[in-house]
Amino acid sequence: MSKIERWHQLRKDWAILSYYQRFEGLIAFVLTIIVGLIILVALYRLSASVIAGLVLGVLDPLQPSAFQAVFGEILTLLIALEFNHTLQYVVRREQSIIQTKIVVLIALLATARKFIIIDVSDLSPGQLVGLAAVALALGI
Repeated sequence: MSKIERWHQLRKDWAILSYYQRFEGLIAFVLTIIVGLIILVALYRLSASVIAGLVLGVLDPLQPSAFQAVFGEILTLLIALEFNHTLQYVVRREQSIIQTKIVVLIALLATARKFIIIDVSDLSPGQLVGLAAVALALGI
């Protein structure tokens, strides 16, 4: 489908949408742009810090704290990408609402990220049980 055909299809679809559906699509589109910009900035900062850290020798990839920090940032980017992908469903009118299962999967990613970056020595047993309960509840 060419860009002109897509534009005409968008105009046809726009005409039959209710005001709320138009509002929802516009908000999702703006959020997609904002999240996309945040992803680009975060990717640039992650790349710059990893490259500078490796070149200058400040970042030792064999240290657990450096490993946790880098992979925590990578997982944060993956969570943002998944969230942006979910918003694009609404923009393209493939889904009118964000489905609960997608939100639960994003929450599972965030919980996995927390488990990766957490320093167990600074964690109380109650906090660890709480995180385990969250992971279990999201998985069920």
